Amino acid sequence: MTSAPVAATGTIRSIRVVGSERIEPETVRNYANLSPGQVYTAETLDQAIKDLYATELFADAVITGTDTGNLIITVRESPVINRIVLEGNKRIKSDKITPEIKLAPRQIFTRSKARADVDRIIELYRRQGRFAASVEPKIVELDQNRVDLVFEISEGDKSKVRAINIIGNDQYSDGRLRKEMFTRQAGGVLGFIKSNDSYDPDRLAADQQKLRAFYLTQGYADFRVVSALAELTPDRRDFIITYVVEEGARYKFGTVEAESELRDFDAAFVKSIVRIKPGAWFNAKLVEDTVTGLNELAGAKGYAFADVSPDFNRDAEKKEMNLTFRVGETPRVYVERINIQGNTVTRDKVIRREFRLNEGDAFNALKVKRSQDRIQSLGFFQENLEIKQAQGSSSDRVVLNVDAEEKSTGELQLSAGYSSLESFIISASIAQRNFMGKGQQLQAGVNYSRYSKAVNLGFTEPYLFDKNILLGGEIYRRDLSSFNFIGNERNRTYGQSSTGGGLRLGFPVTEFVTFGTRYSLSQDKISLSKSSFYTDPDDTGPLPLACDPIKAGRYLCDEIGARITSSLGYTVAFDNTNGIRATRGQRLILSQDLAGLGGDVKYLRSRLDATKYIGLPKGFVLSAHAEGGYIHPLQSAPGPFRDAIRLNDRFYGAQLRGFDIRGIGPRIERRNYELDGTTLVESDKNVVSDSLGGRAYYMGRIELEFPISSGLKSLGIRPSAFIDVGSLWKLTKPELTNIGYFCTKSTTTGDTTTTSTRTVPPEQTCDTGETSAPGFVERFLGNSPKPRLSIGIGANWVSPFGPLRIDIAKALLKQDGDDTKFFSFNVGTQF
Repeated sequence: MTSAPVAATGTIRSIRVVGSERIEPETVRNYANLSPGQVYTAETLDQAIKDLYATELFADAVITGTDTGNLIITVRESPVINRIVLEGNKRIKSDKITPEIKLAPRQIFTRSKARADVDRIIELYRRQGRFAASVEPKIVELDQNRVDLVFEISEGDKSKVRAINIIGNDQYSDGRLRKEMFTRQAGGVLGFIKSNDSYDPDRLAADQQKLRAFYLTQGYADFRVVSALAELTPDRRDFIITYVVEEGARYKFGTVEAESELRDFDAAFVKSIVRIKPGAWFNAKLVEDTVTGLNELAGAKGYAFADVSPDFNRDAEKKEMNLTFRVGETPRVYVERINIQGNTVTRDKVIRREFRLNEGDAFNALKVKRSQDRIQSLGFFQENLEIKQAQGSSSDRVVLNVDAEEKSTGELQLSAGYSSLESFIISASIAQRNFMGKGQQLQAGVNYSRYSKAVNLGFTEPYLFDKNILLGGEIYRRDLSSFNFIGNERNRTYGQSSTGGGLRLGFPVTEFVTFGTRYSLSQDKISLSKSSFYTDPDDTGPLPLACDPIKAGRYLCDEIGARITSSLGYTVAFDNTNGIRATRGQRLILSQDLAGLGGDVKYLRSRLDATKYIGLPKGFVLSAHAEGGYIHPLQSAPGPFRDAIRLNDRFYGAQLRGFDIRGIGPRIERRNYELDGTTLVESDKNVVSDSLGGRAYYMGRIELEFPISSGLKSLGIRPSAFIDVGSLWKLTKPELTNIGYFCTKSTTTGDTTTTSTRTVPPEQTCDTGETSAPGFVERFLGNSPKPRLSIGIGANWVSPFGPLRIDIAKALLKQDGDDTKFFSFNVGTQF
């Protein structure tokens, strides 16, 4: 700030403004608070210059002419911003930084605003753990008093947590306590995928609460964190965090009493449902869960804001915590309003129709919880969805608020696996589970491998005409090819194709029971390659050809042809689980399909499927699953050695991890003979195994999902261990072929040579003059209800490139002919 020397005092005779271009001279005079006739002093003129600078419209201001009273205010206006440029930002994209910058093109540049923008950009980097980041604002002068504002950004490395030290912990080691924290020390084998080893001040406060919560579950009621200090290392790259704690004495539960002011929720009832035992180690989490449970029970009786509070009475001498649960009297309340927000795609009615209570109904906490579970089960929202309660317009009114954070409901699923039967398997499906925000489902899928292909298209309307009635339909085409060996080459054998469609209808019977019915019509065709498996039985010419059981197997020749299946079915389901990724509840499904309403096929197919989820302490989730099915034929077998249920209508079993696709159950195994000297022996080379399916199966599974650290949970990893058991059986034994030798004899008559081949059983040999080649033997394997058993581990991971499931399983019990598989994975993405 500069000005010419001024007189001690004087009277302003005139004021002239020099240098203003955008701002009117009169405006400058007003900003300076000077006018003709005014008496001025040195202090008055200094204040005028300060006032001009305070407007931030001027880069320089000078007042001269003080010796005559004819004042001249010379100003240089602050430049106008032409554009704002970011340089050096790679870790944070420009579209994330730009909203933090308050200056904008065509605004007047001021250094104070630029410094404020610098502070906001640095804070943005600090929130990502980059405390070494620096920002230098620079201006590039242009003509017409314009400037380009350039923010030169030096991002620096991410500031890691180099060490976490804890002082004062005698009962638990530093390593044990670090496991309870959100923050992790940098480094380690998995350091490259950690996202929680960077320094975050907010996380530091949360870790203190985590430490306190841990000690309070172990009986240390007096535990406190004395101090928490985060210090930069000398190289200013990382942080060292030090906690000072006081553990205090360890307490047990003393007496547990109850008091209640509610007539139908008396003290005796409260005490009967409290599961805290005197003498057990004090656990604040158990007390908190008990209070939550009491509130829910009170809510079920209409007391929305029941005042349930634990009264702690510490006995320092006995190291006991005496506890009294007090239930205060509160009036019954009613639902005044239901507010829904955050649903930008999903329509309000899709959410509201899942509520088990309406505006004006008496409040019921259990119905609120059930409503939350049903909304969560839609799969349209993030897992942290919660229906929150707020006070209404009066003491007997409550407002329910749903803050829905939507997630992607479109799914592009890409699956890949390796099968010893089909080599690499690839499938792709696209689905929209919330079509147009109406809760409708639209899906299309394609599956492809070397020996199988399928395509399907379907649509489901869960609320037909806004009634709780489901209507859906599907059309599909599926092709499956089996194979055998010639030499070391695989060659396709029978082909199984199915073309059809179906309609289904469903509606709820009770809150947890639904009923559905369906009708399907399909054409199923089983065929064989005529060039490979057909022969001219009479040697009279190229036609008619017939399936050759020596080449294909009689069990396949008997299945050739097309059939029409017309079936009507129903499903009854009970489901009270708490969401898609259930942690509690059970699911039970019974379904039956009757084929024979027209068409060529008649049977009754029955299936039962049950799953139980149990939430265990410390975050473990145990699930037990069982399913089974049986097909009862309603028509006689078409002939001896043939089953009444056709090949394509049979069960092929639920997929047991540790076994390949169609890896268990009845099958025909064809082994070639080879000569060991002059003796025929069965060869282990080029064994052909055809899965035939069965009429009965069962499968059971026990799976334990492990609790994981907050860091791994933030990565979306959910590991588990499992045991799978099951079997597939119940099939009529087909006619088998056992050929010891192929005997070939050539006869020449004139210029014509005729070759004929016959087969003989293993106990015979070819006649003199015939050439012989070893034949083959067929065996029927796997038709047993004895269990197959596998054990393994797996993990779901919400990876950067989509949901990934990996399983590693070892088959412990298997039957002859079973096909095992050690590793499988599945990957997909969402949009």
